Amino acid sequence: MNRFVAAERALRSAAPHHLLDALRDELDGDAWSAREVELYLADYSLTALRPVSPRPDPPEPVPMHGGPTGRAFGAQEPYLEKRGDGRVRAHLPVTVRGDRLGVLRLTLPSAAHAEEVLTELTELAGVLAHELVVAERDTDLYVRARRASRLTLAAEMQWQLLPARSSTTAEYALGGQLEPAYAIFGDNFDWSADADRLMLYVTNGMGEGIEASLLTNLGINALRNARRAGVPIADQAALADQALHAQYGGAQHLSVLLLDLDLATGQLRIVDAGSPRMLLLREGNVSSIALDAQLPLGMFEETQYTSQELTIEPGDRLVFVSDGVYSVATPGGEEYGERALARAINATRLLPAADVPGAVLRELSGHRGTPVADDDALVVCLDWFGRGESARTP
Repeated sequence: MNRFVAAERALRSAAPHHLLDALRDELDGDAWSAREVELYLADYSLTALRPVSPRPDPPEPVPMHGGPTGRAFGAQEPYLEKRGDGRVRAHLPVTVRGDRLGVLRLTLPSAAHAEEVLTELTELAGVLAHELVVAERDTDLYVRARRASRLTLAAEMQWQLLPARSSTTAEYALGGQLEPAYAIFGDNFDWSADADRLMLYVTNGMGEGIEASLLTNLGINALRNARRAGVPIADQAALADQALHAQYGGAQHLSVLLLDLDLATGQLRIVDAGSPRMLLLREGNVSSIALDAQLPLGMFEETQYTSQELTIEPGDRLVFVSDGVYSVATPGGEEYGERALARAINATRLLPAADVPGAVLRELSGHRGTPVADDDALVVCLDWFGRGESARTP
């Protein structure tokens, strides 16, 4: 049995809370000669990489936007750091299907040895990513490690709804982020893809705290239930509308932007049931997409919804924002608005989709003048590459 197969088998057979221990045991042998093996996971606010460690003296968190570990996370490429004693510290992205979980850091005895094992170690970090996703069904170890502070109960419910924070395929790349990460109320996003279609929901929740989170949970799960029944997005909106009205009698409603993307043609079917906005970056120009505004879900009984069509081109970038982004005001009362949002989208055009939401939200924080938002803010970015087309920079 070769060393990679042995390490992969050890990870797959390890108890969910012992993944890192199993990996350390394998990498510590003569085949790998790796020492100081540490796993860092991205925190909820995407500002730090936090260590996974049950030890009483765990390593310190490291910045996500600086240093060698942050560089490996941001570039999604291995980064080798030469040490003064001749050894090499390797920083390896831990990513599964485009969802950036964190970084595996370890020390190797020499540059020559690092060159020999780097490709296999990078692949092994990918195996670890898969096992982390599976392990989180059975242990809270990795979820706890990601937290710089306690989440509110409403935020706990919202984060549990998410499919992931990023996803990448041959046809598209997606990224999304919620703020305030540790105290989000009702904003959310959801996506699902098969061989032919990508469906995306961008949700702007009503209210605050638990009530907002309960409303969004019901709405998202009603939409998923309709989606999994195979009905078109206009009917998905109608069925979710009925579920929300039956529960709240029109007293609560949910603003949702529903999109159905044909992966073969780039044709979008869109239902605009509320306040989330949609902007298009094409060949360096940012424009707001005018949509046929329809009623938010749950306002009236048996509302009928219709979809409109839009075709996007390979190289296009779509950015979706909640009202907690475009209506944020400075201490003096000046709204952020679409002009400032367009500047932020253009300024981040060279970033991958996974990095855009965080960058826009950091820009928004500067406009607001405070580091913590007092209202939910949501940004989702979709890059469309096209099927059979080469990716272009938006």
